[in-house]
Amino acid sequence: MSQEELVVERARRSFQTGRSKPLEFRLQQLRRLQSFLKERQEDIKDALQKDLGKSGCASELYELLVVEAELQLSLTRLAEWAAPRPVEKNLFTLSDEVYVRPEPLGVVLIVGPWNYPWSLTLLPLVGAIAAGNAAIVKPSEISSTSSTVIKQLLPLYLDKDLYQVVEGGVPETQQLLKQRFDHIFYTGSTAVGKLVMEAAAPHLTPVTLELGGKSPCYIDKDCDIRIACRRITWAKLINCGQTCIAPDFILCEPSVQNRVVEEIRRCVKEFYADSPKTSDDYGRIINQRQFKRIVGLMEGCTIAFGGDADESQGYIGPTVLKNVTGDSRVMQEEIFGPLLPIVTVQSVDEAIHFINEREKPLALYVFSHNAKLIEKVLAETSSGALVANDCIVHFLDSALPFGGVGHSGMGRYRGRHTFDQLSNLRSCMIKQLKMEGLNSMRYPPHSTKKLGWARRFLLSQLNVQKLRNMAMLAMLTCLAAFVVQSANQCWHHRRIIYWKLVHEACPAYCLVPKAIILLRIISSKAASFTQTTALSLRDNVFLSRKPAHTSTLLLITQHASLPLVEGLLCSAVPALKLSSRCRSSAAGVQSGPSLYWSKHFIFVLM
Repeated sequence: MSQEELVVERARRSFQTGRSKPLEFRLQQLRRLQSFLKERQEDIKDALQKDLGKSGCASELYELLVVEAELQLSLTRLAEWAAPRPVEKNLFTLSDEVYVRPEPLGVVLIVGPWNYPWSLTLLPLVGAIAAGNAAIVKPSEISSTSSTVIKQLLPLYLDKDLYQVVEGGVPETQQLLKQRFDHIFYTGSTAVGKLVMEAAAPHLTPVTLELGGKSPCYIDKDCDIRIACRRITWAKLINCGQTCIAPDFILCEPSVQNRVVEEIRRCVKEFYADSPKTSDDYGRIINQRQFKRIVGLMEGCTIAFGGDADESQGYIGPTVLKNVTGDSRVMQEEIFGPLLPIVTVQSVDEAIHFINEREKPLALYVFSHNAKLIEKVLAETSSGALVANDCIVHFLDSALPFGGVGHSGMGRYRGRHTFDQLSNLRSCMIKQLKMEGLNSMRYPPHSTKKLGWARRFLLSQLNVQKLRNMAMLAMLTCLAAFVVQSANQCWHHRRIIYWKLVHEACPAYCLVPKAIILLRIISSKAASFTQTTALSLRDNVFLSRKPAHTSTLLLITQHASLPLVEGLLCSAVPALKLSSRCRSSAAGVQSGPSLYWSKHFIFVLM
């Protein structure tokens, strides 16, 4: 059994124990990876300096910060990503529990590139760990120093069985690809991407291919050309042009070509002074093979400026090529170096036609103040991403799924998209062994009536917003009922206290024995009760005074105040006097206008 077979078998056995699945274990491993980046930062910077001539600041800015941000995001949001995800229902599943449950795939192979050997290798690893997978990391042998550091230091921080590193060249990679994986994540060239996909086919292993291609950049003649060229120059010369989403060539009208050249020349001088070769911020070509390939692409082209090269140092200066045609050698393959050809077109329509004649790019850039022109390019082309008025920066937003289409790749990653890419999004439905009558429509014998019911259940769309509004209305109704009930109970309690005080303030001899007087006064205002009515009540009603018995006086008035009622009672029974102490005590118990003003007052004297 080969070393590669042993590594994969060891990772699979470890995964099958279920050790990588608990959320706390995943978070622990992500924190250890975070510690690795912080504690070994100088080792990483030294490796990048030796491999690609990157300065310490460039290494941190373009390699480490993006991984640190990804780790921080994953640590913060992992519980949310890994939780079951409810889905919309139809009438058939209305009473069921339906959701999507993310679960680990198994053992993932990550094949990293040489141009960004840390960020583009560790970003997929972050997603693999977060999703609960085991992972085999194969760094690129071309960036040899970085590969060695990863092999030596990464196992000191992560689980040695679940997350292993395999070094080697083409033979080792080929041997790895013969093994059965649950997912393969490859970043590199389109040619090798095809071989990876071919190797995955016998096992039906899903693949994520982050490839490349020629990313075009259209400059509208009416845009701010100075700012456009500044952003294009920065994006093109990062890592000495060895970036898969760097602008590969410029499309512009002939009238602005010379100005574009001069603005780029000015930006190069601003960024790297008079000599990019001596600047710490200007990188180097990875090896002699790539150096010779890039220099060969300049043959037959008109060099607007630049073109200087030093093979001993792997240096190729910033170079702009003018009047390039679609048939030029430099336009037949991805440049992956500091050469920037300019192809002239007569209009945006011609630019769109030029783009659509070629393979779909990983990114497409357009610079314009015209929103309609940007929308036109967006609507009439296809690419992995489109960025208006800037370059490359879309990779920094982990909410945007990053990836290609067609020859520029397949699959998406960054942030939650990496988690989903390396997870099995398992569909789950939990039903009950009840309500069997509703299922009769699916059982034989079939009939037109059953078909009609099935059609209604499956084709009817639930208005989720309407259901939410109805649920909210029901909740508010219940809340209102509760408030009203509580208010009624409170009012009843206070009424009893009030009239207890009134009863205590009344002399016993003032009570009218065995007299139940019901006065129904139908009037819009209490002012209609005149003094004459009060005197009539006193003379005609309260005539009999017998020994003590329980007496009840019920008076219903409409829009009446307490003083008016008190006056009416005192007119009817002179001996019934409500003291000021009683009134103030009652007012203290039942404060506010609700006691004195009401649509109906009910007074009960016991």
